[in-house]
Amino acid sequence: MPRLAEGRDAAEPSSVEQRARHGRILKVAAQLGAEKELERVQMQEVAKGAGVAIGTLYRYFPSKAHLFVAVMVDQIERMGVQLTRRSRTPLTPADAICDALLQATRALLRSPLLATAMIQSNATSNAATIPDVAKIDQKFHALLYDAAGLTEPTVREATVVRLVVSLWFGLIQAGLNGRTSVAEIESDLRVACDLLLADLTGMPR
Repeated sequence: MPRLAEGRDAAEPSSVEQRARHGRILKVAAQLGAEKELERVQMQEVAKGAGVAIGTLYRYFPSKAHLFVAVMVDQIERMGVQLTRRSRTPLTPADAICDALLQATRALLRSPLLATAMIQSNATSNAATIPDVAKIDQKFHALLYDAAGLTEPTVREATVVRLVVSLWFGLIQAGLNGRTSVAEIESDLRVACDLLLADLTGMPR
């Protein structure tokens, strides 16, 4: 009987060399995920492209789901850096969140295969076996709170942001499945933000 995979985060790199190795793995996985369907991405191919042994790859990422959940966490962190660097005119908190989600939408739909791989891995993973799944929600919500200037969101504010994010994921999935156009996604997202986020009282950057 096969041993069940241990529920744990991807191993955290602690040295400069390990961080470089970890970064190469995520970069290669993202590149391969952008080129082919998730089912066709092989862990051996990722290890070879990153210049690491297959055993090393599995120590960081026990499964392909672990790997692409980690890729999504990395992409969210990069998105946060890009939003911080953007110079823009002041926006209301609702508009700031909508703008951040529009930027995320365009980034994901520019690379539909990678977006599908990340979202599929996230949607089918259980936080009990792949704890990094929780980081996706935490980091993405934190990114939106920061955009809106919500330093201490109330329960209601956290709830409406969570609802908008859930709706947004559904719109992205519909776009990736070819059921909704980019223009429709953006229009629906603006309506959702107008309806759900009108009472936010943060101070966007």
